[in-house]
Amino acid sequence: MKKSFKTINERATAEIIEKKSRFIANVLPVDTEEEAISFISSIKKQYYDARHNCFAYIIGKDIPIIRFSDDGEPSGTAGKPILDVLQGEGLENVVVVVTRYFGGTLLGTGGLVRAYGKAAKEGIIEAKIVEMDRYRQVFINVDYSLVGKIQYEITNNNYILIDTKYTDTVEFSLYIKCDIVEEVIKNIINLTNNTAKINKGDENFLKIIDGQVVLN
Repeated sequence: MKKSFKTINERATAEIIEKKSRFIANVLPVDTEEEAISFISSIKKQYYDARHNCFAYIIGKDIPIIRFSDDGEPSGTAGKPILDVLQGEGLENVVVVVTRYFGGTLLGTGGLVRAYGKAAKEGIIEAKIVEMDRYRQVFINVDYSLVGKIQYEITNNNYILIDTKYTDTVEFSLYIKCDIVEEVIKNIINLTNNTAKINKGDENFLKIIDGQVVLN
């Protein structure tokens, strides 16, 4: 499983006006190139009467899939500025389509570059940048006499408590960052004098917005 990365939280739309030309940015988080292509196609259908639907997307990290298009605008004035925004923010698994409705005044190459870049940036802001970090689910089963110690350990270390089940024993279900899981398990074993039953579950990417983990 790949390491942590930055992407966007949700689909979003933003619009700017430059010399009466409308630039409408539509942004979407995607996992595959097929999803990106499908989104671009849907935007072109939605804005079928627009002169240009320019786009850029980045998918993956180690060997990323990178595509962009000026869709009829002068070479280098639309798709590349959109891509530059994505790369400048260090984003991946994102597609941005910027639709332009011509307002009657030529913007020139510099004006187009700035407008497409600005529209893409506004779209990203609306979509909210998130970090995706790897967490592993860990199950800790203890006697009732140890519940207070485990609760203190969870609170004091900001582990993510998913659920607590009370039967003849108590089972805590947690999310813990993958890079510290083994250390945490050792701490729990020491804390409970090797009486805790600990099982590891699946690894998942969790969203982090403004430093806080968001569970969907």
